[in-house]
Amino acid sequence: MSAILAIYQREMLILRKRFFRQLASIAISPLLYIVAFGFGMGRNLKVGGHSYMEFLIPGLVAMSSMTQAFAMSSEINIARFYWHVFEEFQAAPIGNLSYVSGEVLAGITRALFSVAVILLIAAASGVVLSYNFYFWLAVSLNAFVFSSLAVTLAMLVKSHSDQALLSNFFITPMAFLGGTFFPVNSMPPWVRYILHFLPLTHACKAIRAAAFAQPPLYSSYVLLAVLGAILFVLAFNCVNRARD
Repeated sequence: MSAILAIYQREMLILRKRFFRQLASIAISPLLYIVAFGFGMGRNLKVGGHSYMEFLIPGLVAMSSMTQAFAMSSEINIARFYWHVFEEFQAAPIGNLSYVSGEVLAGITRALFSVAVILLIAAASGVVLSYNFYFWLAVSLNAFVFSSLAVTLAMLVKSHSDQALLSNFFITPMAFLGGTFFPVNSMPPWVRYILHFLPLTHACKAIRAAAFAQPPLYSSYVLLAVLGAILFVLAFNCVNRARD
């Protein structure tokens, strides 16, 4: 447990050192989306009986928790390729499971921090939603999935530029096609079928249903939990290989 906390504390110290820059980075994108889409074109638009702003905020929560959790991959790669911190972890009495757990926990924390920022912006914009247990559970599971994916890919790539390429091919398309800005049901059937396999699609559905105080979508929670567990195990195996 102490090894996990050591890894986690290191990431939190880095976050604290960059707090104001990180805060500005997290806040600017949701603020632009809210102004451009929420106020600009969605003031009088209704989606499923809710205003477009109410529809947009849960989507931004899902997207931001995904991107901030996955951003751990960049932090790991910087430490691995430039600072050679991973080599120090190899020499230290820290098990691979502790390393993965600490990094994943740090990713989840970053995601929750980003969600808190978005909810403050939403409150300032006059949006009132239900932030209940199922809302935070969906956010945490979404962060768990993409934190585990971040550690996995960080161990597989050979350079920092490779990591940016993976983000452009996987994270960016998912951010715009996973139900963040528009209802997935409005897409053609064959597109809906493809989007159904994206974890962010299920995260958006679960977070939005909870925010609207609707019955929880248990299938989405189970899928995110199972996928997160699979990626966590995969991350552990990839760290084993990287250390070898």
